[in-house]
Amino acid sequence: MIQVNNLTMQFGGQLLFKDADLKFTGGNCYGIIGANGAGKSTFLRILCGELEPTKGEIAIDKGTRMSVLRQDHFAFDSFTVLDTVIMGNKRLYDIMQEKDALYAKEDFSDADGEKAAELEGEFAELNGWEAESDASKLIQGLGLSEELLNSQMSELDGNQKVKVLLAQALFGNPDIILLDEPTNHLDVYAIRWLEDFLADYFGTVLVVSHDRHFLNNVCTHIVDFDYGKVKMYVGNYEFWYDSSQLMQRLMKQQNRKAEEKIKELQEFISRFSANKSKSRQATSRRKLLDKLSMEEIPASTRKYPYIGFTPDRELGKDILTLENVCCKDENGEPLLKNVSFSLGRTDKVAIIGKSEQAITALFKILAEETEPESGTVKWGISTSRSYFPKDNSEYFNGCDMSIVDWIRQYSTGEQTDAFLRGFLGKMLFSGDDIYKRVDVLSGGEKVRCMFSRMMLFGSNVLLLDQPTNHLDLESITAVNNALTAFKGVVIFATHDHEIMQTAANRIIEITEDGCIDKMCSYEEYLEWKKERDQADA
Repeated sequence: MIQVNNLTMQFGGQLLFKDADLKFTGGNCYGIIGANGAGKSTFLRILCGELEPTKGEIAIDKGTRMSVLRQDHFAFDSFTVLDTVIMGNKRLYDIMQEKDALYAKEDFSDADGEKAAELEGEFAELNGWEAESDASKLIQGLGLSEELLNSQMSELDGNQKVKVLLAQALFGNPDIILLDEPTNHLDVYAIRWLEDFLADYFGTVLVVSHDRHFLNNVCTHIVDFDYGKVKMYVGNYEFWYDSSQLMQRLMKQQNRKAEEKIKELQEFISRFSANKSKSRQATSRRKLLDKLSMEEIPASTRKYPYIGFTPDRELGKDILTLENVCCKDENGEPLLKNVSFSLGRTDKVAIIGKSEQAITALFKILAEETEPESGTVKWGISTSRSYFPKDNSEYFNGCDMSIVDWIRQYSTGEQTDAFLRGFLGKMLFSGDDIYKRVDVLSGGEKVRCMFSRMMLFGSNVLLLDQPTNHLDLESITAVNNALTAFKGVVIFATHDHEIMQTAANRIIEITEDGCIDKMCSYEEYLEWKKERDQADA
């Protein structure tokens, strides 16, 4: 159990949250939500002892083991994958190292024998004999090969390291697990495995995530960081969202009624205060007006950008045709092999697959940034395309332009500076923010710039490769709504289950020998694939 009492945190002169009183108990999963900068990650760092709060205290039951998802992908480069995962239980790893050192001694003494026996007993109590098989189950569940266990962490790519560090956080049945954005860079299969793991977990789990579907599936409680306060609610994310929207509507209705009553009283007072026969009534109404006050609706820290795409022209009959498209990576290994499909004018396609490198290669070919090794790609003459790349660094690195100057490059002559300023304001760049240099922007700010750029083009086909990376829940919701409402063709790849389910009417999975193409929703596709795999087994 974790008991949080009167917790207050100021960071860089800014008050993040004040007087938080919370209790986290075993068997529950707590989703931590709030706008970027509200203090979610800071809160987790306080819980695990990395930061000292400004005020307040945290009490954790004695003997409780806490595990944390590490964010430094290079911290374990000198270790094997197996050692890195087992380090999730530091005491077990230390015992293993101490045992090996003892048994390697040439002058093994009786005292060493007694110490070794003591270590062996503790090793067995910590399930040390099952450590390697447990580590193997975790990394395989997350989609990695068992053969990687003896590889050096330095040999792994970024996505593989993310999965190993997640396996480390889950290893050894810790009492408390703290997870900050655990679904980042995970494929859909790994996310589903993690959902099942956490749903059955006996301990206390606190998770910061921007994945709404993930929060709905794993959370028993929601901890909301907003208005400079921290409040806990029973239920998953969807229940919290619906409840919070209802509360805001009720408060606004209450304020509107109060405003109407105040206006009515003010009109009566101004009309009859000079009338002797009505003066007593006017005086009584003035007293009533003094007592009548509107309950202030707190200014939420949540801000929703405006994202919307309006095509400049309608699509014709022919949209896109791919025939036997193939390409290889820099080492000559196949990425795409005989990928063929064609699109109609109402298609909204979610591209999925185990290889994100293959998916990105497909998007670069569709955006005509690279050529396929073989095969043909033909766009219809009525199409105009906007591309959102997974890596946007080439648009910002080394660029000393301000945001408003950067976006001006992509505008037409008819779009004035006043229009661009208003346009950027809708994308949450207000006041002097528009004069910030684009090369110092945060990941989320750069993504909002890329969406601003796309909206100016008026294209009727959108190509989006992982558009929700670095975005908060509010911005992801805005992206979701924009793609759902768009009157054109969309081809997108995302880890966000909710966007795939609500925005896509067609699923194309990139496989090792081509692609699977199904006209259906994402959940229907998952169910179809599950039934097919069971039949094959």
